[in-house]
Amino acid sequence: MFCYQCQETAKNTGCTVRGVCGKNKEVAGLQDLLIYTLKGIAEVVVKGKVDISEYDEMNYGVLNGLFMTITNANFDDESIVRHIQKMLSFRDGLKKSVNVDNLSDAATFTVDSKESMLGKAASVGVLATENEDIRSLRETITYGLKGMAAYAEHAKNIGKENLEVNAFLYKALFDLLDDTLSVDDLVALTLKTGEYGVKVMALLDEANTSKYGHPEITEVNIGVRNNPAILITGHDLLDLEQLLEQTKGTGVDVYTHGEMLPAHSYPAFKKYDHFVGNYGNAWWKQLDEFVSFHGPILFTTNCIVPPRSEEVRGRIFTTGSTGYPGCKHIEADENGKKDFSEIITLAKTLPAPEEIENGKIIGGFARNQVLALADKVVEAVKSGAIKKFFVMAGCDGRQKSRAYYTEFAERLPKDTVILTAGCAKYRYNKLDLGDIGGIPRILDAGQCNDCYSLAVIALKLKEVFGLEDINELPIAFNIAWYEQKAVIVLLALLYLGVKNIHLGPTLPGFLSANVAKVLVDKFGLAGMGTVEEDIKLFMAQ
Repeated sequence: MFCYQCQETAKNTGCTVRGVCGKNKEVAGLQDLLIYTLKGIAEVVVKGKVDISEYDEMNYGVLNGLFMTITNANFDDESIVRHIQKMLSFRDGLKKSVNVDNLSDAATFTVDSKESMLGKAASVGVLATENEDIRSLRETITYGLKGMAAYAEHAKNIGKENLEVNAFLYKALFDLLDDTLSVDDLVALTLKTGEYGVKVMALLDEANTSKYGHPEITEVNIGVRNNPAILITGHDLLDLEQLLEQTKGTGVDVYTHGEMLPAHSYPAFKKYDHFVGNYGNAWWKQLDEFVSFHGPILFTTNCIVPPRSEEVRGRIFTTGSTGYPGCKHIEADENGKKDFSEIITLAKTLPAPEEIENGKIIGGFARNQVLALADKVVEAVKSGAIKKFFVMAGCDGRQKSRAYYTEFAERLPKDTVILTAGCAKYRYNKLDLGDIGGIPRILDAGQCNDCYSLAVIALKLKEVFGLEDINELPIAFNIAWYEQKAVIVLLALLYLGVKNIHLGPTLPGFLSANVAKVLVDKFGLAGMGTVEEDIKLFMAQ
């Protein structure tokens, strides 16, 4: 196997025996083959000038397939095999309906078993592209497409779709098969991917806010009650809504974990009195926190850490793009409804969660809420009460070097404000950093996709201050990353023209030296230094 798509990849060069995430070489190979299969479908779609509006199930299957290969999403080899078979069926059916000649191997290969899939996978993985710079750009684009597909799938689940985004996914996947594209061509495609990253995050924002309302400033309980409970993690708000509806009146409480925390800020969920709080911290703490929670855990998206014990595994349920061997997977019916009764029944037999902390944390500072405070924010900037905003969005992770972000937040001057989104927030969202004239010094916009809110806020401030360039704003970007949704956020920021982003705790291992140099020279992308050096540098900008 060879995989270097996440921040924790071995030695920042690549996992070659087993993924740091926990996936084995079979799962890694099947994921490679699934991506290759999707490229073959894309070739038929593009060359055959297929009207994708007529292929809703196939479109969703492509989104789902890309999402399944995101880090920590799906460890279940059998579910990946089934999805490859499904997508090959779409591919071959599509070929019969269009007249296309001179198709590549991706659009014509055949397999008849898991063993033959693994044999084929050995020749179509990352290292099949020999030129290091071409490989680097192809993988950067691929990881951006994975993040884009994740957001598009969430939006589709809620009933919002942008076929322009789907069409770009097909075209980009097809272009990744094109050996005639130069480094310059692929750099252009990388930025184009960022452009569509902005579009897909706007789409998901519209989906979430039109159905659940705009997030509001909300205090979230981090203690527990003495009732049996279910822990829901991931990013999919529709799954949460269905779970809350089905647990009404059952005596079972529902808590969020990790990236589901921001759901508490949506008005639509405030009517559920059994939606009682957030339990624990970022995804990587689940190995301990799932033990003390005692109740069932529902994974709606990625961020699964292989459980240590069979007891915990027996309480884990997966849905959507997620999967783990030995865990019950819950499928939606033809109307998108999911039956969570088995989870609820199990919860009633298990003890209430153990308390691991208490108190409250504040969230809900998405674009609508912050823009409602715009006059107050602008006045604070003009008066000098706020000297700088620091966008500290992105992902959390296990490496000890990530303690940098806690120390960075603690040591920032008291006339600065942190704008955050994603699970990176858990490094500092429980710190008491105070406020500036009633404006909290940590403004949490929500999930990783809510980085769109931060971009909208920055663009609005640029307009208010009458600036020509977003980089003239008193905003610095010190972003942490882990997986592929963070990659599409980064590409979106680059497309918007944001420069001098610091990305850590390491620059991506999939960036070749030459590609990294392009990003450094053109956009001022930089890695993580020491806390003292970085604060000094940012404050001087």
